[in-house]
Amino acid sequence: MWITKPAEAALLLHFNTFVLPMQEVAIHTDYKALYEESQLVITQLRHELDQLKKMIFGSRQERFISGQSTDPTQLSMGLPAEQVAATSLINAKKIEYTRVGSVPANPITTQQGRMKLPDHLERKEILVDVARKEGCREIGRDITEELEYEPGKLYVNRYIRPKYASADNQTILMAPLPERPLPKAIAGPGLLAQIILDKYVDHLPLHRQQQRFSREKINIPYSTLTDWVSNTCGLITPLYEALKKEVLASDYLHADETPIKVLDKDKKGETHRGYFWVYHNSLQDMVFFDYQPGRSREGPSELLKDFRGHLQTDGYAAYNIFDTQKDVTLLHCMAHARRKFVEAGTNDKARADYALEQIQQLYAIERKAADEQLSEADTLQLRQEKAIPILEALGKWMQQAYLEVLPKSAIGMALAYSIQRWPRLMIYATDGKLNIDNNPVENCIRPVAAGRSAMLYSLLGTCKLHGANPFDWLKHTLEIIPSHPINRIQELLPH
Repeated sequence: MWITKPAEAALLLHFNTFVLPMQEVAIHTDYKALYEESQLVITQLRHELDQLKKMIFGSRQERFISGQSTDPTQLSMGLPAEQVAATSLINAKKIEYTRVGSVPANPITTQQGRMKLPDHLERKEILVDVARKEGCREIGRDITEELEYEPGKLYVNRYIRPKYASADNQTILMAPLPERPLPKAIAGPGLLAQIILDKYVDHLPLHRQQQRFSREKINIPYSTLTDWVSNTCGLITPLYEALKKEVLASDYLHADETPIKVLDKDKKGETHRGYFWVYHNSLQDMVFFDYQPGRSREGPSELLKDFRGHLQTDGYAAYNIFDTQKDVTLLHCMAHARRKFVEAGTNDKARADYALEQIQQLYAIERKAADEQLSEADTLQLRQEKAIPILEALGKWMQQAYLEVLPKSAIGMALAYSIQRWPRLMIYATDGKLNIDNNPVENCIRPVAAGRSAMLYSLLGTCKLHGANPFDWLKHTLEIIPSHPINRIQELLPH
């Protein structure tokens, strides 16, 4: 069938006026979608690059100073007038407070650049005099103090026990040796305490301690040092169990986890990843480290199976199992939510700054309560009056803002993180004893990087929380624990 010229012309006209433009539209649509997707990827990669640069080169602080923007209208985001008015009202209600503290009547003045040395330190007086002419009289003294150090000294305790023969020469009398932590070892309680503190507090490996002993001409085999540490840990294990019992008896706990490298017993020289699950009782200042080989929910679910009360965590999904338990109230950490907006600042500064400014006001309320040493009841009243309105308004603002951003952008993920957890993030404002964030337990985790022993970190960490000298506590404990009644072992805990 031949197409006539007029028909051919009509088909060409139809193709040129309809079919080709439709193809161009399709191609244009495909390119537009591809372009938008590539822009999103570029934005995400730039955000990740900024975070990596910050980790490598930048400050780790997350400090936020409001009011740095040059655009006075940027916080409105083009929202409806009623919503802008509401958020502006919250913005205007800055929390002002005065720090309350005692001011000494006669403050001590020191020379610039010179700190006052503690009074408890031993003073060795060195008189530096001048040859005086006859008739000179002393009109005063100039005193300069210098902080000096002598390396720790090893010394030997010699237990001398006289032997006595009875009058009938049938028996020999001799006093028993005092209780010692490791009767068959030459190490005393002070030396054992120092070896453990050097290893687990100051992170000085045993082989370096061995080298330090060698400089003092004391040659202690490495295997002997490891035996001393192992046997000392065995001696204080009942204390670890007693601490665990007291920590878990609280009705308010913080929980967090941190990875550690663990030597593989089957492959010499190799390590695998384990985890410390850390539980902090901030009401009595006690911390408990529980080692688990993995990061699954089995660890906390087993340890906290009998727990009742408030459990504060970050947003890790393993803790969600406690949200279904009727006697456990799960609340989240505002510091983690805040961190997401800090990271989103390079993606959407306006929205990130607004969220940070509102969170900053929440923390100002907490500082006011802490500085004025408010009771739990007064803290609750302050939060109800000042924090709840900010929390409710900020929650509504985030829901509206999320509709206007790309979900996979940094600001979108920051908003989604908080929106999903907002009810649990607000719980702290319903009880005066609760914290706004999980920082108490995170502060306990920070020294963990080089250590391995959950028991020693628990006991020495509790010393730190109570301001106790860990050497004094451990030395005293090792001196008396061999003869201390096991049913009163909790009396020896650091607190």
